[in-house]
Amino acid sequence: MIDKIVIANRGEIALRVLRACQELGIKTVAVHSDVDRDLKHVLLADETVCIGPAPSNESYLNIPALISAAEITDASAIHPGYGFLSENADFSERVEQSGFIFIGPKAETIRLMGDKVSAIAAMKAAGVPCVPGSDGPLGNDDATNLRLAKEIGYPIIIKASGGGGGRGMREVHSEAHLLNAIALTRSEAKAAFANDIVYMEKFLEDPRHIEFQILADEHGNAIHLGERDCSMQRRHQKVLEEAPAPGISPELRERMGRTCAEACVRIGYRGAGTFEFLYQDGEFYFIEMNTRIQVEHPVTEQVTDTDLVAEQIRIAAGEPLSIKQEDVVIRGHAIECRINAEDAKTFMPSPGTITHYHAPGGAGIRMDSHVYSGYRVPPNYDSLIGKLIVYGKTRDSAIARMRTALSEIGIEGIRTNVALQQDIIDDPHFQTGGTNIHYLEKKLGL
Repeated sequence: MIDKIVIANRGEIALRVLRACQELGIKTVAVHSDVDRDLKHVLLADETVCIGPAPSNESYLNIPALISAAEITDASAIHPGYGFLSENADFSERVEQSGFIFIGPKAETIRLMGDKVSAIAAMKAAGVPCVPGSDGPLGNDDATNLRLAKEIGYPIIIKASGGGGGRGMREVHSEAHLLNAIALTRSEAKAAFANDIVYMEKFLEDPRHIEFQILADEHGNAIHLGERDCSMQRRHQKVLEEAPAPGISPELRERMGRTCAEACVRIGYRGAGTFEFLYQDGEFYFIEMNTRIQVEHPVTEQVTDTDLVAEQIRIAAGEPLSIKQEDVVIRGHAIECRINAEDAKTFMPSPGTITHYHAPGGAGIRMDSHVYSGYRVPPNYDSLIGKLIVYGKTRDSAIARMRTALSEIGIEGIRTNVALQQDIIDDPHFQTGGTNIHYLEKKLGL
């Protein structure tokens, strides 16, 4: 078993990894920037290493500093969490070349799935349904691109091959705007991702965002742990997630989950991963695979009684999966609300000192957060300060518990989006279930 892990991240996911390590009897090294000395996991870790100043490119994105932290603490593995370098193939490769274990997939798998064009090709070869599109990168011939769009049918969407997190996308509703949209997306993609390859897909106008959680080991075993509905989004960023997805039958869940697990075996996947789909008119369309733990992983943990982070660590240590597909039983319903340090109406970030913090409690309520009274939220990083997760025997009971939990949470000194989450929970369309990815923006008038 791995004996010491460098947690190459910050915030609530770093604390989540630390807790999993403690339960497994693994020592921890918390790396941190100079403004993150008071993070909860830094205060609780066995060892700490300051890896640089506040800017991410000088600390959490500084590969030499992270590897040096592993060297000087005699660690055996590095856990990247999510965000930052978690899906950086060069980082995975450098970690393993330096003699450490990267808790995640191999570099070649991250590269394959990180490039959207190669990922779609690999998924088509594996029998995973994909959105109709250009079946490869767009060239520079305007006539060919205009013909492709006409064959696919408007509206279409131009996507950056190296994009992600809602960036590098542009909708096109008519031929008159196509060529300009391609040029703009290329330019933005080159600046943001150092990769100007773009491709074209049919733009689905009324889809839901449904994703499947998988686990795969290096011994050829792969399983799925059901699906999550992540359709409540603002500007392609998830706001609330739930599991299982309303309206997905057990038969459809098993068929799609099995397809994802078989695709993992085909590409030699290792670790935890997520297949993201658009779901419309009873059909699934693959959009991308996240080769890391997801922000929303707790809802899957709640309904399957599985510690996904512990499984990640065991897989990285070379162990076979501790559970088989027949062991996975989905019970009840779980909902996660992302709690952000931002204004609930304007969405402007709200850094500052939390003068008072009270976490909600009670049966079926879980709060994953690194903050506490007196903690200063820095302006340098993502605004996520916690995830409120509830579990109930039914979806209705989970909604009722979330309503209670949101009314109990107390965060003073900064603004948060708790009021927005309360509004969503009380929304009759959300309560019915099955809202599409555009619903929240339309509700907010964006």
